[in-house]
Amino acid sequence: MSWTHAPHDHLVYRQGDKVADFDTDATPGFKGSKSDAAQLQAERSAHLAELQEMLYANYKALDDSRSVLLVLQGMDAAGKGGIVKHVVGSVNPIGVRYTAFGKPTEEELSHHFLWRIRRALPPAGHIGVFDRSHYEDVLIVRVHNLVPPEVWGGRYDEINAFERELVDGGMTLIKVAMFISLDEQKKQLAERLEDPTKYWKYNPGDIDERMLWPKYQEAYQAMLERTSTDYAPWHVVPCNKRWYSRLAVTELLIEALEGLRLSWPPADFDIEAEKKRLAAT
Repeated sequence: MSWTHAPHDHLVYRQGDKVADFDTDATPGFKGSKSDAAQLQAERSAHLAELQEMLYANYKALDDSRSVLLVLQGMDAAGKGGIVKHVVGSVNPIGVRYTAFGKPTEEELSHHFLWRIRRALPPAGHIGVFDRSHYEDVLIVRVHNLVPPEVWGGRYDEINAFERELVDGGMTLIKVAMFISLDEQKKQLAERLEDPTKYWKYNPGDIDERMLWPKYQEAYQAMLERTSTDYAPWHVVPCNKRWYSRLAVTELLIEALEGLRLSWPPADFDIEAEKKRLAAT
């Protein structure tokens, strides 16, 4: 059970790729099965937790200003919540800032669309997680014509400039476009209707959104084409197999953190002297 290449190589969006052609049942680059996933997930989650603690330690001890932002964007039932619970949930919450973006409030609508996003950015030394994101303003806004085309059409360039600013400021962006099939979404929604513990997850509006699936595909296609950049590329993750999508996002986070070349901060005190002082108490 291993990866044939770094997950980034398999999952990064490449210009010319078509949303309609994505195989949501696939497990790109992974040599293993569901039965292998639990053990590997545990092993890699432990490594992720160590790297995340190292990021936070460098911030606390050395005032390291770097941070990481994980953007999870996908249709309902694609598994965003599962990523948060099973992947991000494996690290120390003290170094995580999680934000789930829902329908904008009246206050948020009175500001620029990036206003609420800026307020939720992770501080130095933290991993930020966006469950939905600023991309709602070129997805659901576009599909439902919530603002004129000339307004949402200009947001792609605004988003690119915004993300350039974040990267230049020391933030690493991991953007994950989570794709699920229409049939798999139907299955997931049906399970929510059969399980009283999942009623709270069900939204009758999800059925209405399913009727707009072709429009959402068009919107996602434009999002990928217009906002996958060399400094903040999109990663396309098939999500029909939850065990795979969780492993894939875990690896993308590990890859990003390892890219920061972190190490444990050295002691800024005399270790032997402190041992003697402690022994004397």
